[in-house]
Amino acid sequence: MKLLKPSWVSHNGKPIFSVDIHPDGTKFATGGQGEDSGKVVIWNMAPVLREEDEKNVNIPKMLCQMDNHLACVNCVRWSNTGLYLASGGDDKLVMVWKRAAFIGPSTVFGSSSKLANVEQWRCVTILRNHTGDVMDVAWSPHDVWLASCSVDNTIVIWNARKFPEIVASLKGHTGLVKGLTWDPVGKYIASQADDHSLKVWRTMDWQQETNITKPFNECGGTTHVLRLSWSPDGQYLVSAHAMNNSGPTAQIIERDGWKTNMDFVGHRKAVTVVKFNPKIFKKKQRNGSSPKPSCPYCCCAVGSKDRSLSVWLTSLKRPLVVIHDLFDKSIMDISWTLNGLGILVCSMDGTVAYLNFSQDELGDPLNEDEKNAIHQNIYGKSLAITTEAQLSTTIIENPEMLKYQQERQRAEQANHRMTHEAQAHKLTSVVNGESLEDIRKNLLKKQVETRTADGRRRITPLCIAQLDTGDFSPALFNSVPILPGSASQLTSQLSSDSNTATSNLDPLSTPLGGKAPDDAKDRSASSLNTTAMKSNLLLTTSTKMEPMKALDSRFTERSKVMPGVTISMAGLTPLDRKALDVEKRKKGRPRKMDAKMMMPVSHQPFQQVSMEPPVYLEVENEVSAVSGAKLSQLRCSREGREWDTLLPSRVITAAGSSDVVAVACADRMLSVFSACGRRLLPAILLPAPMSALHCSGFYVMALTACATLSVWDVQKQSAVVKNESLQTILSGTQCTVSQSLLTQQGVPVIGLSNGKSYCFNSSLETWNLIADKQDSLVQCADFKNCISSQDALVSQGPLALTQGHNLNAGRLASRLSSTPHHLQHGMTLVFLENQLASALTLRSSTEYHYWLLIYARFLVTEGSDYRLRELCKDLLGPVHKSASSAWEPTTLGLRKRDLLRELLPVIGQNLRFQRLFTEYQDQLELLGNK
Repeated sequence: MKLLKPSWVSHNGKPIFSVDIHPDGTKFATGGQGEDSGKVVIWNMAPVLREEDEKNVNIPKMLCQMDNHLACVNCVRWSNTGLYLASGGDDKLVMVWKRAAFIGPSTVFGSSSKLANVEQWRCVTILRNHTGDVMDVAWSPHDVWLASCSVDNTIVIWNARKFPEIVASLKGHTGLVKGLTWDPVGKYIASQADDHSLKVWRTMDWQQETNITKPFNECGGTTHVLRLSWSPDGQYLVSAHAMNNSGPTAQIIERDGWKTNMDFVGHRKAVTVVKFNPKIFKKKQRNGSSPKPSCPYCCCAVGSKDRSLSVWLTSLKRPLVVIHDLFDKSIMDISWTLNGLGILVCSMDGTVAYLNFSQDELGDPLNEDEKNAIHQNIYGKSLAITTEAQLSTTIIENPEMLKYQQERQRAEQANHRMTHEAQAHKLTSVVNGESLEDIRKNLLKKQVETRTADGRRRITPLCIAQLDTGDFSPALFNSVPILPGSASQLTSQLSSDSNTATSNLDPLSTPLGGKAPDDAKDRSASSLNTTAMKSNLLLTTSTKMEPMKALDSRFTERSKVMPGVTISMAGLTPLDRKALDVEKRKKGRPRKMDAKMMMPVSHQPFQQVSMEPPVYLEVENEVSAVSGAKLSQLRCSREGREWDTLLPSRVITAAGSSDVVAVACADRMLSVFSACGRRLLPAILLPAPMSALHCSGFYVMALTACATLSVWDVQKQSAVVKNESLQTILSGTQCTVSQSLLTQQGVPVIGLSNGKSYCFNSSLETWNLIADKQDSLVQCADFKNCISSQDALVSQGPLALTQGHNLNAGRLASRLSSTPHHLQHGMTLVFLENQLASALTLRSSTEYHYWLLIYARFLVTEGSDYRLRELCKDLLGPVHKSASSAWEPTTLGLRKRDLLRELLPVIGQNLRFQRLFTEYQDQLELLGNK
C-alpha cells in the first residue's frame, strides 16, 4: 500500500466536504467552502497517480473551478457514465454540470492568471425543491434517477432523463437526512438521518420497505454527514454512526431480513463515512498453484471523527489496514477508483489523501461478466426493473392489466399525434384572415414616437394583447366561461304590452345590477304606470355580468321565468340593511331594491333551460279593491296552458320551477301553487320580509331580511331547513350576502361578498365551505393531466357554478406559478379531496362521479398507495354482510361497487398497482352483481 497527501489539492485552507473520482479515473472533483461561496473544483488525477506528472509543469493540476453555489458545497457525485457531475450545498440547490465544448482556457473570476480553467464545465440545470441545506446526492444505477437529501427531512428523487422533473419525494424521517445510497441491484434506496434511524425505500412504488433504529438508539451527538454505503453484490448495507455497547461502530445490515447482527468496530469516535469498493474480489492465486474455488468478497473503507481510516475485507474478521491520525480533523468523504485499487479521502481540515493498494493486498477483482453472473444467481437478473423503459418488460400477471396497458399506450400515441397536429395548426393560425404574426407587426407599426426638449426620442409603451391561441392563455384567468346558450344566445327581448295595465308601481331608479339609461329623466310617471314589459331573463354563472341588465327602470311585471329562476316585483319592502344590505345608499338617491340580493340567479344545471319549456308569470298588483282590501292577480302560462289566482296583498317577488310556483307578498305571506295553479300549502307566515326566493323541483327556499333561511319540500310537506340563521357565516366578518341558490336536491347555497360560498348540510346541521375565490389551493392545484377527454362536462353543476371561473384558472396555474413541486402536489391533493367532499355535501352525483375519477387518476399517477387502497376499500365494502356494518352500498344514487369497477381501468394503467388491481378485481368477480 502507498500513501500520498498531495498538498496542491486545496480550497485555500477551507474545509473540503466531499470528493469523488471520475469513472474513467482521469480526474476527480472536490466540493467544499470557498472564499465567500461554495466551491466545486475538478482536478487532474494524473499528478496524483504519477510523481513525474506531478513535477511536470506542463501538466495542469486543476482543470476547472466552479463558484456558482451561493453557500458551502456538501457533496459532489459523478454520474455512472461520467457525463454529468451533481453538486448539492447549503444554498438548498442541486446543480448538475456538464462539460462544454472546448472554447479555450479561461481565468477563474477574481483570481490570478495562474488559475486558468483548462476544461469548461457549465451548469446545465439547477434543481430547486429542498427548503434546507442539501447534504448528499446520489445517482442511481444506469443514471435513471438522481436522489438528493436535505436537512428539511426529505429525500427527493429527480428524473435524470427529464430534469427538473420530480419522480417522488420521500417523507418519513423526523431528523436531518445526511446520507443516501442506492442498491446496486436497483430495487432500493437507503437513507440515514439524525433521528437515529436508517430507512430503506422501494424504487418500484417509493414506499418505505423497512425502518432500522436499534443500532442507533445509543447514539449521542451528531456528525456533519452520515454517508452510508451498499456493497456491490447488494447483500450488505453498512451505516455510519452506530453504537454497540457504548462503542462507535459501522453497522452491517444484511439484505436478507434486514438483520443487524454484525458491525465494524474499533474506531474511537463516531463513524462519519462508509464506502464500499465498486469491485467484488476473489483470493489471488499464487503462481504455479492450481485454482481453488473461493467465495467472492467485498472491500469497505470506514472513516471516522477520530481522524483515522480503516479498510476491511468481508472475508477477514479484522481490518486489512488502519491508518491513525491521517488528518487533523474529521474524515468527510471517501471515493474509490473504478479499478478498485485506489482510494481518495478528504477531511474537514481542507486536505485529501490518496491510498494505492496492490492486487496482492486486496485480491483479484471480478470482471463485469462474473459480477453480473453473481447478480443473476442471487436476484435472477443483474439490474431490477426500475426505469420506464424497463417497465415495458415487466411480467404482467393479469390479462386485464395487459389490456389496460395497451389502451394506455394507444392513448399516448393518439395524444402525441394530436399534439403535433395542434402545434402545426398553431403555427398557421389566423384571426379574421390575418396571421398572428402579421397582427403583431401591425400593432408595432402603431407605436407613438415623441421627442423631448433635448432632442431625445421617447416611444410611448403600447400594450399588445395576448394573441396565443393555445389552451394556456393567461387571458383566461380574467375571463368568464361562456356556456352554450348563455349571454350571447339569451339576449333579452323587450316588447311592450299595451293590454296590461298596472297602477301604483314604485319605479326602480336604475336597472338591477346596471346603470340608469340615458333617457330615464325623460320618462313620465304615467307611462310607468301603464306599461308592462315582457322579457327573457339573462342567465349567467357570474354575478358580475349584470344578469338583469335587460330590465330597465320600467320594471316589468310580466316575465318569462325559466325553471329555478326568481323574478323580482316592484314594490319590494326594503331589506333590513343591518343584515343583508350589500350597498350603502348615497344621500339624495331614491330607495331601491338591493341589486345583488334580488337579481335572478340561475344556479340550476344549464340543461334545464333548453330541456324544459319556459314559464310566464304575470302579476298585476292592486287590480281591484274589495271591502277596502286591494287584490293582486297572478297569471301563469306554460306551453299554452294558463291559470290565474288572486292574492290579498301586493306581490313583491315570485319564483317558479317545473313543479311549483312560489309567490311572496308584502304582508310577509308566502304562497305555493302547483304547476296547474292548485294551492299546495296554506300561506306561510315569514318572520321578516322576503329577500330572495328560489324554487327547484318541489323545493322552495326563502331568504328573509332578518337573515334567516328556510327550505321546504312541498311534495313531502316537510321542512328541510327551519329558520336557520345566517349569523353563523356572517358573524366576525364585514361581509354581506351577494348570491344565493337552491340546488335540484334542495341544498341551499349562500355566497358572500368576500368570495366564499357555503351550503347548509341538513344532516349535520352545519354550514360547509364549498368555494373560496381567494383560496390558494385553487390557484396552485394542477390536475390537468388527470382530466380525460371522455369525461362528461360538469361546468353546469351546482359546485362548478358556485365556484365560477376560478376553477378554470387553477388548471392553468402549473404553467404560471413557481410553486415547488412537492407543495403543488400536496395542494392538488387537498383541493381534489375538497372537491369530492363538496360534491357529496351538495348531493351532486354527476360532479361527485367526475371528481372521483380525477382524484383516482391523480392517486395512481402520483403513486399514493395508502389513499388509493383506502378508497378502493370504501367502495368495495364488506364482502360478507354484517349487522354491525354501517357501510351503505350506494352514494347519491350511485352504486359504490360500480364506481370501483370504473376505477379499475384507471388503476390498471400503472404497473406499480397491479397487485392492488388484481386483488379488487377478484373480489368484484366473487361478488358478481351484488
